[in-house]
Amino acid sequence: MPAPSGFAYRQRGDGSVVITHHGRAAATLRGTRAARFLAETEAEAADPQEVMARWTGNYRRGNERTARDHPRNRR
Repeated sequence: MPAPSGFAYRQRGDGSVVITHHGRAAATLRGTRAARFLAETEAEAADPQEVMARWTGNYRRGNERTARDHPRNRR
């Protein structure tokens, strides 16, 4: 499975964090959620791309191939 890519984040002056994916806003975090996100991305063991993918919900769940092969989805 390829690693997630194309994510970036920007911290605003009011403390909120905007996560973008290929230039489009994917999530806006405020308050304690923004602080937890920043702490997690700055951790040395974490890959920032994977962290952002998880926080935005844009990550593979492992069932895409199974769903593609289901008889209802075949054409």
